[in-house]
Amino acid sequence: MNIAMISLYLPSESKIGSGYQAHYMGNAMTRRGHSVTMFSPCQPPEDALYKTVVVNPGKRLRTFGFAWKLRSVDYSGFDAIHAHGDDYWLWGKRRYPIHVRTMHGSCLAEAAHIPSLNGKLRMFMLGLSEILATKVADRTVCVSQNTVKYYPWLKDVIMNGVDTAAFRPSAPDGSEREALPTILFVGTYHNRKRGKLLMEAFDTVIRPALPDARLWMVCESAPEMLGVSVFNRIPLDQLTDLYRRSWAFCLPSSYEGFGVPYIEAMASGCPVVATPNVGAVEVLGAGKYGTIVEPDQLGSAILGLLKDSTARASWTQKGLERVQEFAWDHIVDQYENVYAELQAARDRRFGKRGA
Repeated sequence: MNIAMISLYLPSESKIGSGYQAHYMGNAMTRRGHSVTMFSPCQPPEDALYKTVVVNPGKRLRTFGFAWKLRSVDYSGFDAIHAHGDDYWLWGKRRYPIHVRTMHGSCLAEAAHIPSLNGKLRMFMLGLSEILATKVADRTVCVSQNTVKYYPWLKDVIMNGVDTAAFRPSAPDGSEREALPTILFVGTYHNRKRGKLLMEAFDTVIRPALPDARLWMVCESAPEMLGVSVFNRIPLDQLTDLYRRSWAFCLPSSYEGFGVPYIEAMASGCPVVATPNVGAVEVLGAGKYGTIVEPDQLGSAILGLLKDSTARASWTQKGLERVQEFAWDHIVDQYENVYAELQAARDRRFGKRGA
C-alpha cells in the first residue's frame, strides 16, 4: 500500500512519545513492503526508511497551523492516510483514501496533570480536536484500554510497539550489565513524569543504603547530585545501551496514556518499577510484569530490587515474555487488518478506485 502518515513530532526534533511511535511505525511499515510518506514539520530522522514531506506550520499556533496545512495536501495518490494527530480538518471522505487515526492517550486526561492554567487550556482545546478527529477518520484506534475510557464510542485497541531488535536484553553472561547498581529514568524532571520524585527517593533512601548506587536521568533540567548522571538528547543506540546496562528502570509518572518506556525497558531485560498510573497498570498487567508501588514506597521498592538478584532475574523473564505482544511485526499485522477492512468497505460503498 501507499500510505500517507501524519505526525507533528518526529525524533529528529522532539522527544514527544507519539513522534517516536510514528517514526517506528513508518519504518516497520516500510520494512513490510509498504510505501510510506511522512508529513511532518520535522526533518526526517537519520534512520528513517520512509520518505518525508516537510510541512511548514507557520510561526504561531504551530499545532493548529500544521493541521490546517494538511488539508491542502493532495492525497489522491495514496491508498491510506494514517494520522498520529492533527487530522481533524480532513473531512470529506469521498475525496480522500481510507483514513486511520491512532489515538496516543487523551489530552483531556493530560490536562488534569498540568499545573499551569495556560497549559490546561491548551490541552483542553487539543482534547476537543481529538474528539472531532474521531468523527473525521474512518477508524480511530486507541493505544490502550484506558484511552478508550475517554472516547467510549471507540472500540479498537492496538497497543504501541517496540523495536525488539534495537531494544534487546544484555548478553546472557551479564557482560553488558553495569557493575554497580544502576537505575534508569527516561522522561521529564518536572510535572507528570516526576523525575524529581525519583531523584528525591534516590537521595534519601537508596544511596544512603547503597552508597555506590547510580541513577541515570535521561531528561532535561535535572539538577546535579552525587551519584546522578544526566543525559539530555541522546541517539537511539546510546539509549538502548543505557537500558541494557541498567539494573532497574523507574518511571513514576502520575499519568501515562500508555507508557512506551515501560515496554522499552522490558524488551531490554530491565525490571520495571512504576507508580500506579493507568498506563503502567495496563502495560504491566496490574503488577504481573513489573513492580507498581505508591510514591512514598518508591525508594524502598527500588532498593529491595537492587539488593535481590533473584527478583531481578524473575522480573526480567516476565517482562521479556510480556513484550512479545508489543513487537512491531505483531502491531503491523493488526493495522494491516484494519486497512484491509476499511478498503473493502470503501470499495463496497464507492466502487474500486479507477473503476
